[in-house]
Amino acid sequence: MAGLQEQRFEELFGGFFFDEDALSEDISLDGLEQELEEHKNYDVLISILANGEKQRDMATMVEGNLGDIEQDLIQDYIEDNDSLFLLRDQIHDCGIILSQVGSLLSGFQVHIGSISSEIRSLQEKSLDLGVRLNNRKLVETKLAAFVEEIVAPPGLVNVIIDGEVNDEYIKSLNILSKKLRFAQVDPMINASKALKDIKQELERLRRKALSKVSNHITEIFSSMRKPGTNIQILQQNLLQKYRYLVYFLKEHGLETYNDVCAAYVDKMNKVLSADFRVYVEALEKLKLDIGVSSDVIGYDTNIVDLITKGREQLRNHRFMFSLGERSNILKEIDQPGLYGNVANSFLLNILSGIFFIEAFFGEESLFYRVFEGPFTVINEHLKVTLQNFHDAVCLMLMICITKKHQLVMSNRRLPCLDTYLDKVVIYLWPRFKTVFDMYIHSLYQCDLKILWVDGTHPHHIVRCYVEFTASLVQLNAECGDGQLDMSLERLRLAVDDLLLRFSGKFATPKLRHLFLLNNYDMSISILKEAGDDAKKLQIYFEEKLESSLVSFVDELLMEYFGDLIKFVKSHISEDLISYTEPPKIADVEPVVKNFAVKWKTALELMHNEVVTCCSNLLSGMAILKAAMAQLLNDYNRLSECVKMIPGGSSLNRNLVSITTISYEIRKYSRPL
Repeated sequence: MAGLQEQRFEELFGGFFFDEDALSEDISLDGLEQELEEHKNYDVLISILANGEKQRDMATMVEGNLGDIEQDLIQDYIEDNDSLFLLRDQIHDCGIILSQVGSLLSGFQVHIGSISSEIRSLQEKSLDLGVRLNNRKLVETKLAAFVEEIVAPPGLVNVIIDGEVNDEYIKSLNILSKKLRFAQVDPMINASKALKDIKQELERLRRKALSKVSNHITEIFSSMRKPGTNIQILQQNLLQKYRYLVYFLKEHGLETYNDVCAAYVDKMNKVLSADFRVYVEALEKLKLDIGVSSDVIGYDTNIVDLITKGREQLRNHRFMFSLGERSNILKEIDQPGLYGNVANSFLLNILSGIFFIEAFFGEESLFYRVFEGPFTVINEHLKVTLQNFHDAVCLMLMICITKKHQLVMSNRRLPCLDTYLDKVVIYLWPRFKTVFDMYIHSLYQCDLKILWVDGTHPHHIVRCYVEFTASLVQLNAECGDGQLDMSLERLRLAVDDLLLRFSGKFATPKLRHLFLLNNYDMSISILKEAGDDAKKLQIYFEEKLESSLVSFVDELLMEYFGDLIKFVKSHISEDLISYTEPPKIADVEPVVKNFAVKWKTALELMHNEVVTCCSNLLSGMAILKAAMAQLLNDYNRLSECVKMIPGGSSLNRNLVSITTISYEIRKYSRPL
């Protein structure tokens, strides 16, 4: 209680409460005066000393108050004593009640523990029942699926055995295929006793389905051999609907599937071989014989040869050396039906066959077996035809067509014809080179007496050569690989040699140069039509033409103005200053007088000769311009020479003015 009172006093009076023991202790005041003297000027100390009496009175008052409070507290305690005893009795009664409640709770806790054990037992039983239920459901699901997969319903059996092959039959086959596949996938299922009971029935259905499907497809294959049957339409509209039948055979009856494939190969091989054989024979009847061994460049093509196949036609000997409209074939190579030839027809059948075989059978290897017969027919036709084929342009055209077909197949990503097309090219190239060599040998070995035509116009053999070369150059640019360049060079050398031999048959150099000039001019005209592909050869003939033109102009002027040309060349240089021989008035006078007498007549005769002899009017104009320009230049040199010779002024009345000659030349320089 004393402690409690002290706490309350401390709360009431705070720092004014003093411990009695502390007051009773002796306090030493030694040195106090000295310290006070030292700190007499401190404001705090001055304030304490001034109020010291008041503090002591307050402490006395507080001590008195504390005694009063203590007495009050003791009196309060005595007054509340009965209440405290009553509170103690109540607390004791509550303790007894709580003890009884604790006993009840302990009993309830024991009861709850037993209930918890029962609940745990029920939970374990529930979990066990749940697992058993799930297992039974799983078994039921698998067993139902198993039964569904292996059991063949009566409706399915009736359709497979007695039904017709149609869309419903295909659906039934699909169901049967799943059942057969189910029995083969899992070894455990395959070994089950339940499956053994039904397996014999499934096997019976499988055999029946294989037999029925193979018979149905074989019947369709047999119908392809009927005359007039469109195989492509039959394949696309009928067989494509039954492609699942083939898949069923391939999966569940490999031996039967192989028999069906063999039947298809046999039927199609015979049908396509027969069709191509008939087609080739029909083309042979329509073929125009435009190239035989005697129709090479160096033979006389004036010989008329007739053929009587269907109707009589005159052979066009030049056509075999010209490409003509045949070049359109290469432009239309990927457009079916625009031209008729064996290669294109064969390619169309190939494409149709490939697409059908891949879609129906799903095996590309079957294609080679199907088209083995048509390959043989085409190869035999090529071997027989190429032996007696002499149209080199046509051979090169066929090589280009074959390469175009290779490109078409490559763009469509169909490599199945690579071997065949390579073989065709191997057939064609050697024959082309053989025929080409025949052309070259014919030029070197030809008899000039037979081929000679007395005239300066272009020779028909040179025209054949140029048209032939232009055709090959066009084809070589289209799909060549450089093999032709050397051969064309050899052919050009042979033609140059032949032209020189032909020109040697003329009596005068003028006629020789005129003959060469006309042939070169004709060659340039044809090569221009061939376009930029023949530019290199065109430039070569232009150089040859320029050389021949200069030589012909010299010979032409020498014929009509010989004395003038000889005098100028022998006495007067180009610069009109130096002289080969010092001219004399006696040498110049006959030249000047002769020219003054005949120059107009000579110009007219020269003009008429050029117009008559030149096959190309434009070329004739070029010759006239060159000749008259040269004449005007030479006469101008002569006039200047006369002015420099002592006494030459006496010839001025005989000199023709340059203006007069120029005016007369302009009359002949108009377009012919």
